[in-house]
Amino acid sequence: MAMWQGAMDNRGFQQGSFSSFQNSSSDEDLMDIPATAMDFSMRDDVPPLDREVGEDKSYNGGGIGSSNRIMDFLEEPIPGVGTYDDFNTIDWVREKSRDRDRHREITNKSKESTWALIHSVSDAFSGWLLMLLIGLLSGSLAGLIDISAHWMTDLKEGICTGGFWFNHEHCCWNSEHVTFEERDKCPEWNSWSQLIISTDEGAFAYIVNYFMYVLWALLFAFLAVSLVKVFAPYACGSGIPEIKTILSGFIIRGYLGKWTLVIKTITLVLAVSSGLSLGKEGPLVHVACCCGNILCHCFNKYRKNEAKRREVLSAAAAAGVSVAFGAPIGGVLFSLEEVSYYFPLKTLWRSFFAALVAAFTLRSINPFGNSRLVLFYVEFHTPWHLFELVPFILLGIFGGLWGALFIRTNIAWCRKRKTTQLGKYPVIEVLVVTAITAILAFPNEYTRMSTSELISELFNDCGLLDSSKLCDYENRFNTSKGGELPDRPAGVGVYSAMWQLALTLILKIVITIFTFGMKIPSGLFIPSMAVGAIAGRLLGVGMEQLAYYHQEWTVFNSWCSQGADCITPGLYAMVGAAACLGGVTRMTVSLVVIMFELTGGLEYIVPLMAAAMTSKWVADALGREGIYDAHIRLNGYPFLEAKEEFAHKTLAMDVMKPRRNDPLLTVLTQDSMTVEDVETIISETTYSGFPVVVSRESQRLVGFVLRRDLIISIENARKKQDGVVSTSIIYFTEHSPPLPPYTPPTLKLRNILDLSPFTVTDLTPMEIVVDIFRKLGLRQCLVTHNGRLLGIITKKDVLKHIAQMANQDPDSILFN
Repeated sequence: MAMWQGAMDNRGFQQGSFSSFQNSSSDEDLMDIPATAMDFSMRDDVPPLDREVGEDKSYNGGGIGSSNRIMDFLEEPIPGVGTYDDFNTIDWVREKSRDRDRHREITNKSKESTWALIHSVSDAFSGWLLMLLIGLLSGSLAGLIDISAHWMTDLKEGICTGGFWFNHEHCCWNSEHVTFEERDKCPEWNSWSQLIISTDEGAFAYIVNYFMYVLWALLFAFLAVSLVKVFAPYACGSGIPEIKTILSGFIIRGYLGKWTLVIKTITLVLAVSSGLSLGKEGPLVHVACCCGNILCHCFNKYRKNEAKRREVLSAAAAAGVSVAFGAPIGGVLFSLEEVSYYFPLKTLWRSFFAALVAAFTLRSINPFGNSRLVLFYVEFHTPWHLFELVPFILLGIFGGLWGALFIRTNIAWCRKRKTTQLGKYPVIEVLVVTAITAILAFPNEYTRMSTSELISELFNDCGLLDSSKLCDYENRFNTSKGGELPDRPAGVGVYSAMWQLALTLILKIVITIFTFGMKIPSGLFIPSMAVGAIAGRLLGVGMEQLAYYHQEWTVFNSWCSQGADCITPGLYAMVGAAACLGGVTRMTVSLVVIMFELTGGLEYIVPLMAAAMTSKWVADALGREGIYDAHIRLNGYPFLEAKEEFAHKTLAMDVMKPRRNDPLLTVLTQDSMTVEDVETIISETTYSGFPVVVSRESQRLVGFVLRRDLIISIENARKKQDGVVSTSIIYFTEHSPPLPPYTPPTLKLRNILDLSPFTVTDLTPMEIVVDIFRKLGLRQCLVTHNGRLLGIITKKDVLKHIAQMANQDPDSILFN
């Protein structure tokens, strides 16, 4: 066992490091920072997620002492002790322990005085108050984004002379010169050709409108990417992969800060208005989480405890989906199924409350003017037949194929962006994609309209008063069936719309691959739903016409009576939208509930479930990862996926560091090292912490001390404690022995020592170790044999081992 004696430098279990320990330290369970694709050079735009020290009595936190004077941590807390560096993983066990002891102390004090009782009640109520504030702020911002995006989208086609702040629909609402059939045409609304050349007819007017459409799109996209690049690099993308990583315990300072919130809100409106194939729903989750993180700073309970703050962020994610889709229950389930890493029952209740308040706030604002929470709310009444499960399952297969295709191609393109010169020119990339999208979109009315309006059109079940081409049936005004549409043979408008929708489907499939992942806010929910809705509507109309022209077929004859409207194309669009969204994200339960809340069709839950489940099966058969997990792996975030099983027969000794031929393990001894010895170890290594042993000979484990706590404690002792020099001995024991006269004062650092580090034996199966890391959220785990310290397993080691077992590059776990 002599090989396990401590060493000053252990290059064997480090990959990347910062050059100086004074500035920061790499975390063994994390990744190499310097080569990251994201811009981490930005300044902190909120007080860091974890700058304040918890005033608890449970965690051994930072006492500094000598034989003459012992500084009590409880009386003189040292700022920074017990907190985490940027790009480090939090210690869930320690954070939960700190919160339990804080709560126990408040409860005990509440029995002593009335003021302490009031403080106890306010502490218990603070969580609900925080949820209320998050819901109000998230709902307000979502309403602002919806109204602004709708107005700016219409700005590409014209302006309202009756008031430039009105969008097209609101402009014509108050007009006295508009008919129901042409309710989108009123003298108050002027296209750009009418304003510039005073006419809306002819080829030149078409060219003018075409040019202005492309020009506005490029302007909006340029402003969006410029603001993101200059002020808040973290505001790009959907944010959900990073939020999943943060909720798993990782720290990315500034990602949920005030600058990110402001810039993401502004640029999200600009990006959606530019007409790019993206949505605002995913980024709204990021916006809501920013609101939650910023509001956490108003409450000590959440500001000083990282684990408690992540419970709040889980509830904020639910509020984000609630306002994105108008689906409060679906938002809670989305947070539980897709985003959250730790979701206790208390968080479920508070997520429900936050989603409720957010939805109520958005409903009060009424951004769409239809007293609904979403733009494409529809309500079907026609029952579906058992035979229709066949086309619904076909749509599920299509959704799974589309999801697998999209994930593979998009990840390949994003990897190319990261590894080539393309990634150095984000502004040019955004402008090129915007120009191509706008040029191809304008000639087709279904690509020209916003994606949300397109989905609304596709979901719509044709009635007698609809003027859409999708409702251009030959006998649509035959009211012999009591005001309902009778048999519906397709007219010229329907056939024309089918061709246009087929071209729209191709454009959406191709352009979405290149749009998602650019340096602007970009959600994936709406583009995926649009692809599925188009495919579903095409199939639905085909089924409808098949049933009309072949009613004598046995399959139709049994349930399609003469003159009955037995096929609902809008339902097929809805099922297709769910299938494609499920294929990309791999959501199931939350997806079905969101779609149900969107449409209000309780009787269509079975078709939605069939399509969502089929889509997931097909997509999983072609690739196990959803789009968010794929982007987490692409960016090298330290995320342990709880849904995947580890089935390999390896042991802890196969993964721990150091290995058989590696340099020896770096350890500290409990009572024989000087300040200079410890500072030398800190400067020559980049580990996030060090095991403390009785002696180098025995290697019997005493505890574990964090690098950050050591640095802060020693610096603080040099400043505040007289006589501390490089030869002062550091003690991690409870009592320091009497010293001879004229001996430099000692440092007693037992209070920063974790006396109960998690340990496993060297023969523990890695299947159990992986499960422990997942369920307890560990940063590191020490490996022992008969009580003697052998090595250490960090979260990064576990991730690299999983990647290696899956025949992937282990170094992909690092930022790269």
